[in-house]
Amino acid sequence: MINVVLYQPEIPHNTGAIGRLCLGAGARLHLIEPLGFSLDDRHLKRAGLDYWKEVDVRQWASWEALESEIPAGAPIFFLTSKATQAHWDAPMGGDDVWLVFGPETRGLPESMLRRHAEHSLTIPMQGTRSLNLATAVAIVLFESVRQRSQIVGGA
Repeated sequence: MINVVLYQPEIPHNTGAIGRLCLGAGARLHLIEPLGFSLDDRHLKRAGLDYWKEVDVRQWASWEALESEIPAGAPIFFLTSKATQAHWDAPMGGDDVWLVFGPETRGLPESMLRRHAEHSLTIPMQGTRSLNLATAVAIVLFESVRQRSQIVGGA
């Protein structure tokens, strides 16, 4: 399963859109507190449309709580504009992949990125320093889906 992790997301409509992306890709969405909104927020539900109730979503009190549940050896990738390795060069097609994204206004904490530098990925781009969070998740999530389809021989 592909696991999309949003570390302290701040904007409800981004999270709603990411929930729809996860549903469409068959991925699980993990939300790490504190959230910048309530899961009852109308903007979240509006962006998720009537799909939100079908999204496989888990909420965690902290990164440490989630990290302790990730199976040993599972591929985990941290997305940041500060990395040099392109997301498409990482092996994201396995059985239990974890894709971690930071909050919209500040990204993942430097301490987390230093600790996981060899697993940090970027979306190569020019002319801008960052993308909307939902757009970034879509790019990386569906690259993982593409890689998985090649491994299992799908389309």
